[in-house]
Amino acid sequence: MPPFITTKIKEAPLLLFVTSLVLTIIGIVTIGSVSRNQALAFTSTSFFRQLIWVLPALVLFFVSFSISKKNIYKFTPYVYIFIILLLFVPYFGKPIAGTYRWISFGSLHLQPSEYAKFIIVLVLARYLSKPNKHLEKIRIVVMPIILTVIPTMIVLRQPDLGSAIIMTSPVIVMMFWAGVRPYHLFLILAPFLSVLTAFHSISFWLWAIILLIILYISRPTLMKGVIIYFANIFLGLLSPTIWNMLKPYQQRRVMAVLDPSLDPLGAGYQIIQSQTAIGSGGFFGKGWGQGTQTQLKYLPVQETDFIVSVIGEEFGFITIFIILILFGWMILRMLKLAHETDNRFSGLVIIGIAVLFLTHVFVNVAMAAGMIPVKGLPLPFLSYGGSFLISCFMMVGLVMNLSINYSE
Repeated sequence: MPPFITTKIKEAPLLLFVTSLVLTIIGIVTIGSVSRNQALAFTSTSFFRQLIWVLPALVLFFVSFSISKKNIYKFTPYVYIFIILLLFVPYFGKPIAGTYRWISFGSLHLQPSEYAKFIIVLVLARYLSKPNKHLEKIRIVVMPIILTVIPTMIVLRQPDLGSAIIMTSPVIVMMFWAGVRPYHLFLILAPFLSVLTAFHSISFWLWAIILLIILYISRPTLMKGVIIYFANIFLGLLSPTIWNMLKPYQQRRVMAVLDPSLDPLGAGYQIIQSQTAIGSGGFFGKGWGQGTQTQLKYLPVQETDFIVSVIGEEFGFITIFIILILFGWMILRMLKLAHETDNRFSGLVIIGIAVLFLTHVFVNVAMAAGMIPVKGLPLPFLSYGGSFLISCFMMVGLVMNLSINYSE
């Protein structure tokens, strides 16, 4: 092993890697329970496939850990262009489950959007870390939005709403971390808040008052203030039209969050079964392979979107709590590393990856608990999926790599 790599290993935050392995082992054990009653040859079960994916995940972890900061920074624009082209490739193949998300190699499937998530973080970090950026100007937010929207729109058309949401999650936090004015970030978020609050008259009028106060404090020119205010109000009034643009199944999913009993055999079914599984497991769970919701297949997409429900039923709330503690530690550790690094580019990449992990964990767990609409998003390291497992380890490798302060 080259001396340079040996030095990096000694200085790297190795506990991040250890924690990733622990979570992966918990995931494999859980997937093994789900696979017990699969009517497939052992080599075709999700347990065996996930086990096989660990090796390339570790190899690519080491690659992302070993590559120099200089080369990461230098080749990021080319990798960004490559991943955009790669996102188009599934459209030239046959759809899988009615979507164009995967590139097929025989029985193996590669999902480019999983890698696009952290590549967007890299290209945003490269742009925001360049010197002589006028971060106080409103135009600074335009390019990051464009860089994010291009791959996001491709993924949205596949369709993959869950991945599209994740891909947009780091941009605001990264711009704030880089020093962009909070007022300009607020202008980006304001239209979404206008739409969300418009579904209830009281919340909408409260939002209208808050918007007016913020504009008054920020003191834009009169013309700009009037345009911003009434554009957001008008957008809020269009919410019924936006709601009608959603597909019926998407509307049912949103309504099922408020009351799953409205459609217990349809949109509310997944939430009801997930809550039943978690609740029936109690504090210590029923034991490996003993969960009725899991083993009798009442719980849908068990090894991916609702793996936390399987864990809750068979291993109990205590195991879910431990998993959340591990994720919480990982994310807080990344935030600390981002703060301590002496390189602006490295800090932005680390903070962006921390946001990706945080969003994945929050959405997956909140979905399983019935707190937000059901949207297919896996849990890092634990859910079944080779592309996702590889991307998670690559992100950890990048964090460990970029957190080391060394000259090249």
